[in-house]
Amino acid sequence: MERDSMERPPLEKQDSNPSVEKSETSEKENEEEVDMHPSWNDEELYNRDAKSKVTKDDFELLNVVGKGSFGKVMQVKKKDDGKIYAMKVLRKDAIIQRKQVAHTKAEKSILQKIQHPFIVKLNYAFQTKDKLYMILDFINGGELFFHLKKEGRFSEPRVVFYAAQIASAMEHLHGLGIVYRDLKPENILLDETGYIIITDFGLSKEIKPGEGTTTFCGTPEYLAPEVLKGQGHSTPVDWWSLGTLIYEMLTGLPPFYSNNITVMYQKIMTGELKFPSYVSPAAQDLLKKLLDKDPDKRLGTKGASEVKKHDFFKDIDWNKLVKKEIEAPFKPKVSDKNDIGQIDTIFTNEKPVDSLVENSAINGEDNTFEGFTFVAPTAMEGIK
Repeated sequence: MERDSMERPPLEKQDSNPSVEKSETSEKENEEEVDMHPSWNDEELYNRDAKSKVTKDDFELLNVVGKGSFGKVMQVKKKDDGKIYAMKVLRKDAIIQRKQVAHTKAEKSILQKIQHPFIVKLNYAFQTKDKLYMILDFINGGELFFHLKKEGRFSEPRVVFYAAQIASAMEHLHGLGIVYRDLKPENILLDETGYIIITDFGLSKEIKPGEGTTTFCGTPEYLAPEVLKGQGHSTPVDWWSLGTLIYEMLTGLPPFYSNNITVMYQKIMTGELKFPSYVSPAAQDLLKKLLDKDPDKRLGTKGASEVKKHDFFKDIDWNKLVKKEIEAPFKPKVSDKNDIGQIDTIFTNEKPVDSLVENSAINGEDNTFEGFTFVAPTAMEGIK
């Protein structure tokens, strides 16, 4: 569920291409990142007795709803209570080969700490010899990308509604010391009520107060200047990405987009921000401040409150928003919470199979993903 900006025409989807991820000191940094996430080795939050554990056999596969570089996401039904979930299946050999062990561990560690209405919830996590499984809430309103591609661009009130939710979610993450680093339409889903849910925390990272990170990662169109310059980055990169996303929702394309990735990177670092005539003065002012190339001056660097107070959000009641008491300007056409009509048929036409891994590179006793198993406290009630 990712895009490749080097090859794609505007608003065309390439599901097999990953977000950018590289580092000049990747092996050393990966080791450091593992150490930063002690919760990866936490004890399981339920009885370790074999009868109490949740495994892939507890779920019935229904539909494929997404694909990525390391595996797929399927709609599944838990056999004992009939609840519908999204099962994210990741191949261990692919993760190890591409040196993504630390980020995969971080994703699980981060997700189990988060409770927010606009962020996907992790319910279970478990593993087999060859694969990792994360059981998440199933969100069926379709990707924001899917709707943006279909409609071209959104009305400003609709953009305000989505952007406010993202700002609220970023405030929560940053308050926990988490930088998201991959904000884009593909990673934002709509639920059946029209509210957003942020997914895919594979590039997220926990950082200590006053510290940053130097890993070159993200999706090309959304990379902040400081990431491209390799000067280190922190939570301000998420506000840059929010600015890029708001611009794309309003106009149909990211602000510095080019088919030539080198040209695009140069425009991100030095290009002038230009607006179509229909973009309101309030939106232009917000975008100029979110897309400030100096992270120290960028709106949001001093806290989410300065973003939330901007005139662009003057009509938002933030308390009602987090309680989902504001009527959504658009509701996906779904019959119920299980309907897959809003999910791209490029995924749903595929047969849902959890295939065997042939010629597995994982041999013998392997402790690379020790401690992956997790059951959310509210999910424990369903375990007998």
